[in-house]
Amino acid sequence: MTNSNSERPSEFELIAELFAPLATSPGAFGLTDDVALLVPPAGHEVVLKADAVVEGVHFRAEDPADRVAKKALRVNLSDLAAKGAEALGYLLTLNLPDRMSMTWLADFVRGLSEDQKVYGISLFGGDTTSTPGPLSIAISAIGTIPTGTLTRRSGAKPGDLVFVSGTIGDAAAGLAVLKGGHPGLPELEKEMLVQRYQLPEPRLALGQALRGVASASLDVSDGLIGDLGHIADVSKVRIAIDALRIPRSDALKAAGDTQKYIVLAATSGDDYEIAFTAPASKREQVLDTASRTSTRVTEIGRVMQGAGVMLLGAKGEEIPVARGGYQHF
Repeated sequence: MTNSNSERPSEFELIAELFAPLATSPGAFGLTDDVALLVPPAGHEVVLKADAVVEGVHFRAEDPADRVAKKALRVNLSDLAAKGAEALGYLLTLNLPDRMSMTWLADFVRGLSEDQKVYGISLFGGDTTSTPGPLSIAISAIGTIPTGTLTRRSGAKPGDLVFVSGTIGDAAAGLAVLKGGHPGLPELEKEMLVQRYQLPEPRLALGQALRGVASASLDVSDGLIGDLGHIADVSKVRIAIDALRIPRSDALKAAGDTQKYIVLAATSGDDYEIAFTAPASKREQVLDTASRTSTRVTEIGRVMQGAGVMLLGAKGEEIPVARGGYQHF
């Protein structure tokens, strides 16, 4: 990423050469107009989400361009997944430093193109501009959902169970590996953790299958405890999490398996799993949904009267948590 800006064409040439082929939806007009058109299917509502990723905050300057692109896209698709939406496409805004070469940009576009095929989506438009600051990528994801079926944060009730998909804490460990941490881990485990940091997996199939089953839901982006705190706040309930039931991968356990590492996993960001609540009467439906979508889902706690989130140890004691999750400010 050190080549000069002189290798890059003009903004409009860049759009025509690299990004127009990504605009596969007829409503995108091949990126030849100022706007795009989206007509949702009958009986559906449009779901919108915007997230930015910034070099030095969400990814490293050394990270491969295709993985940077995929992470920028997938963190937005993850929010659609947690709401039960079907992804249709996205808007992309690129703030490019002069040092970004055409080679880097071509790899970046290749990553987007590969993920568009995986998730069946299209680029609808956006903007490119230069910046003296770090590379930043802003994406607005667009999805649809049957009218009235959105799973919000506000539906959790006392007596509900708490679940989470996948495993928790891998991404933070992957970032630590990239910074030289966990030197004793085998290379296979290191690569698995790094991939979890660079390539999150939006659980779109699970989220859609949880419509009408989950009472509240969100994606875990800033840490399991911190994000569940959002459900607790908006639903006006208290959530108790069993620390020993938080799902962790074998690679993460190999990196550290004491209570300290469990707390670290529960408070670290970048997991992009779905955390959700559901009535106890729907436990079997949750497990069936997990099986049908081939997604690991773990019951990790319960909802009760009160406020906030508490992490409980093996004997039911509350484990002090210094911070609930990542905060930008």
